[in-house]
Amino acid sequence: MKKIYLDNAATTPLRQEVIDEMVQVLQNDFGNASSTHSYGRSAKTALETSRKTIAKCLGCTSQELIFTSSATEATNWILKSAVKDLGIQRLITTKIEHHATLYAVQQLNKEFGIAVDYVNVLPNGSIDYSHLTSLLSDEKPTLVTLMHVNNEIGTVLDIEKVGQICRQYNALFHCDTVQSIGKTEFNLHELPVDFVVASAHKFHGPKGIGFAYIKKGIALQPMFFGGEQEKGLRAGTEAVHQVVGMAKALELGYQLLEEERSAISELKSYCIAQLQTNFPEIKINGYDTFYNILNVLLPFSEEKTSMILFNLDMKGIAVSRGSACQSGSVKPSHVLAEILAEEDLKKPSLRISFSHYNTKEDIDALIDGLKSV
Repeated sequence: MKKIYLDNAATTPLRQEVIDEMVQVLQNDFGNASSTHSYGRSAKTALETSRKTIAKCLGCTSQELIFTSSATEATNWILKSAVKDLGIQRLITTKIEHHATLYAVQQLNKEFGIAVDYVNVLPNGSIDYSHLTSLLSDEKPTLVTLMHVNNEIGTVLDIEKVGQICRQYNALFHCDTVQSIGKTEFNLHELPVDFVVASAHKFHGPKGIGFAYIKKGIALQPMFFGGEQEKGLRAGTEAVHQVVGMAKALELGYQLLEEERSAISELKSYCIAQLQTNFPEIKINGYDTFYNILNVLLPFSEEKTSMILFNLDMKGIAVSRGSACQSGSVKPSHVLAEILAEEDLKKPSLRISFSHYNTKEDIDALIDGLKSV
């Protein structure tokens, strides 16, 4: 039985070139990058070359990039340091953010009494930009934290617009770009954004490595204490092979972006057409969504909801009920709960997310699997 992976918003398979690059580093550049002998210098060179590669891909300087274990770590660090060290007295976000943001915001409210305001979300999954503007009219020192591409429904934030609103009211802007970095173009020096976070495993790199972009001139305090790694901001011996793998994955992602984006967009359109042909009553959750994420409400009865993922998995087809963080939960997705009517929330919604490794035959197998349910 051929296995079919259509859950690329949860994680992505590594490119072979990334694996090859990481193996080479594991075998030859295994030194500690803080050591002064030749082994250490070789590892340090690989580390800093990778940082420059990532910076070039994203239109920023290498000094503005700090390596972390994940975007979750980076988000927690940025939000907490903004409150503790930058004088932020209020956080503005939405109720459809990734839990890394939502739970960090809730903890900061609990621990420091920091004020939290939530921007309204429209029924199509977009944020209410006018409501954001009205919230920012209060002069309290504020950080706005909004994700670029929603990980469950794929709605896209207008980063430029939000950033300009934040500039107008002297607010800092943190953007979770986990689902979009490596899949769409960025020039961070041209975008009005102060912080960006990413995880390599979302763009065909290794798990356990990510980075934070911190705009030049913003001084955060260390997240850990120990060595002087990452400009003294993130102590701990660097995982050089992970960093090199991340840089290679990002570089290839942008070299092949036009070709792969076109193929994936075509595949998503084919999937929508096949779903609409075979299940005319389906609804797409979210409006004008990112090219590799499709979230659909299926016209199936409530009692069949719990069986769909099981049946598809038995056929070797991997999709998700929501985000990877939600798929093991019996609770409905917090994102869908914000935009769907209660009756629709009881019906099954599937998140189907694509990569360049997928084919139309994969989609046909998915449709057959759903028809068998």
